Amino acid sequence: MATKIDPDSLALQRLYHWEKTAPDRVALTQPMGGGAVRDFTWREVLDQSRRMAAHLRSLGLQPGDKVALISKNTAHWMMSDFAIWLAGCVSVPLYPTLAAGTIRQILEHSESKLLFVGKLDGWAGMKPGVPAALPCISLPLAPDDAAKAYPRWEDIIAKTEPLKGNPVRPADDLATIMYTSGTTGAPKGVMHSFGTFALAVKFGLTRIPMSEQSRMLSYLPLSHVVERALVEHGLLARSMHVYFAESLETFTLDLQRARPTVFFSVPRLWVKFQQGVNAKMPAKKLDLMLKIPILGGIVRKKILTALGLQECVFAAGGAAPMPLQLLTWYAKLGLNVAEGYGMTENVGATHISDGDPASFGTVGRPYDGVQCRIDPTTGEIQIASPANMLGYYKEPELTKQTFTDDGWLKTGDKGAVDAQGRLKITGRVKDLFKTSKGKYVAPAPIEDRLVMHNALEACCVTGANLGQPLALAMLNIDASKLATQPGGRAELEASLIAHVKAINDTLDPHEQLDCLVVTAEAWTVENDLITPTFKVKRNRIEDLFAKNYDAWIETRKTVVWYKA
Repeated sequence: MATKIDPDSLALQRLYHWEKTAPDRVALTQPMGGGAVRDFTWREVLDQSRRMAAHLRSLGLQPGDKVALISKNTAHWMMSDFAIWLAGCVSVPLYPTLAAGTIRQILEHSESKLLFVGKLDGWAGMKPGVPAALPCISLPLAPDDAAKAYPRWEDIIAKTEPLKGNPVRPADDLATIMYTSGTTGAPKGVMHSFGTFALAVKFGLTRIPMSEQSRMLSYLPLSHVVERALVEHGLLARSMHVYFAESLETFTLDLQRARPTVFFSVPRLWVKFQQGVNAKMPAKKLDLMLKIPILGGIVRKKILTALGLQECVFAAGGAAPMPLQLLTWYAKLGLNVAEGYGMTENVGATHISDGDPASFGTVGRPYDGVQCRIDPTTGEIQIASPANMLGYYKEPELTKQTFTDDGWLKTGDKGAVDAQGRLKITGRVKDLFKTSKGKYVAPAPIEDRLVMHNALEACCVTGANLGQPLALAMLNIDASKLATQPGGRAELEASLIAHVKAINDTLDPHEQLDCLVVTAEAWTVENDLITPTFKVKRNRIEDLFAKNYDAWIETRKTVVWYKA
């Protein structure tokens, strides 16, 4: 699908635009630890990026060479990316939570010539994944041992003259290789050009209200396509003010400092916000207070201010379906959460809803310039978009399999389009499983209802070849503590039994859950049960727990407590 691209909309041209027209405007605000923060103006951002780009060239890096980057979100993550592009290279961002084996796999597969190492937890466990011969540069806020072992960003830019002139990269030039988070196996290197990102951002800005006055908090991994498109490329397009989060412990304070006008989060975090509110104010009491005219307004403002979202004009969720009950709950607070849809392979930009309650449960209509169709045989969503990827790096056969003969991207998601043209995601094509009774079950809608219990943080419905499906769920921190207190487990179990019964009453007989298996052990990136964007890895759940399914079912209990 050919679409004309304005050269001035490309990433490097946007950098030069802000360097020239708004050099003293603050672009980035970075927490430095201990409550200190540092602002970076466009002048400073470009000065440091140009100096590092000149250094990269001095190392002999050639146009098209791959340069990797592993760090939590920081101002210098973005400056590293800009420097890589200015030097003519291709950036390869790695999730800051990857295991050593995956780090090595990506660095070797991408043929990266250098690695930027930034702010990280657990660097000691990651470092063995870095080939000994690979040159590295440590960014500000990097772990102490990385800062001691590698040349430091601060020292390099202090002694390097800035790159002169304004190098231009054409729209079809490869900008980045983004490795998928691997819910279905080994990560794949998704190739995107400067043009595909520019078009995706152009689509997004027709629906998402972003301007020079906007503020955003960057905290979801910048190695993920949505954060990269919405925050990094949104910054380049609109020059809004980007704040960075310091840590999980300071997240509430980070939000309150940024007071974002545009806020995107994955469903799991929207659920955690809700559970935090309910922990302080029971749901029934809150519902009652919200119905009282004047008091309701005061309560809404107080809750949103506590979340740091009192000035949010556009809130969105994505990366997984948002439970309908959750959307309704936020709407009562006066915060209508839009749902977006996309994937790494199309820069995360195909659909977004308008946040109107009438559209809840859908991801809205396609962006102008994007086409969507449903395969009549499989129910799979297929997308035609000028922002579709160039392909998978060094995987021509896999790339071919991912597109239809007429060039539409096969998403692997199942969906349906309503009379208003809005898309509803109904699950993954490969997530469907068949019970021993020959009936197919779609797990996602059941999971959406299960996770709405205040004690649950994540869940997975499974049951291929079983008589009935079963569910596994992870308790949140508060529920885990309650389960260890006298009478706490019995109280929690009674509540979960009632929750499962209420859900089963709404399901067809073949979908009804045999049991809910509850664990207090956290599902984390480190133990490989979730991706860095909090998606549950179904294949890993199966690998770890399938051997127990029959024994759990034989207990004939609605709730089974699992202890590893």
